[in-house]
Amino acid sequence: MKTILVTGGAGFIGSNFIKYIIDKDVNIINLDKLTYAGNLSNLKDIEESTNYKFIQGDICSKDLVSFILQEYNIDYIVNFAAESHVDRSILDSTPFYQTNVIGTLNLMDCARNAGIERFLQVSTDEVYGSLGTEGKFNEETPLAPNSPYSASKAAADQAVIAYNHTFGLPAIITRCSNNYGPYQFPEKLIPLVISNALADKSIPVYGTGENVRDWIYVEDHCIGIYSALMNGSLGEVYNIGGESEVSNIDLVKNILQLLEKSDSLISFVKDRPGHDLRYAIDISKVNNELNWSPNHQFKDGLEKTINWYLTNSDWLLSIINGDYKDYYKQQYSNR
Repeated sequence: MKTILVTGGAGFIGSNFIKYIIDKDVNIINLDKLTYAGNLSNLKDIEESTNYKFIQGDICSKDLVSFILQEYNIDYIVNFAAESHVDRSILDSTPFYQTNVIGTLNLMDCARNAGIERFLQVSTDEVYGSLGTEGKFNEETPLAPNSPYSASKAAADQAVIAYNHTFGLPAIITRCSNNYGPYQFPEKLIPLVISNALADKSIPVYGTGENVRDWIYVEDHCIGIYSALMNGSLGEVYNIGGESEVSNIDLVKNILQLLEKSDSLISFVKDRPGHDLRYAIDISKVNNELNWSPNHQFKDGLEKTINWYLTNSDWLLSIINGDYKDYYKQQYSNR
């Protein structure tokens, strides 16, 4: 029975991953700093599970990480811990480099000393930069990040590759497209649109809304990560995508239609600096080597997500606190 250290396990994707593997034959240690996007209520229904334990702490703490690896005989590390919002990285990039780069380096140094069996770095398609109207990212696409956030993730990825090559760290990297689903913090596009639409508030859309993203339902992503962790080849990168390209404006209109709200709520605002035009992922490698492909069609996943937010309005209201309101005002009021 393997013991997995999941870092950032109280966040959106990390908590969904823990809930996906809780019934597997594994022990789970969840290390999370509980910054603004970490929320233990995401895991309330499994917190008493005998194979789960939560520890509050920072992945940048060498003493803490080393203690956890030894005390709990950790076999695998899955690193979700990250600052991940592009807009916040433009406002202040320092926390992104501290967590995403220094934190990852610390985890790897501790992992080397402890002799762990597998280290999986959860990354993003944003490290590849921006696509034109044609083509898709594959694992050989050169890294060309365009935001402080994506640059910090690219730096961490390069460090993981270097540690695998130089020290033999048993590492795997997964890079995923835009996630959506339950428990996503409402600074991200889909829950932001849902939240504002339900309150009949203006919905900010950057530029003309023509930027295109490839969307994946979070559970499908979690299945892909687990497949890569258990069966992926060490030293490899696996791209995990939803094969569901949608422009931002079409996405917003789809949500409004499903909620029976008017398009008049849409408010076009000044585009953010360096806004990438399009992302799309080629999943051939993960499909051929790990037999993985997304289970959810985008329309079905979006309806499922909206229904979750409608039936969990208390969760959403508890998230939208003073700190988020201050950030929202700072981000959108002058655009």
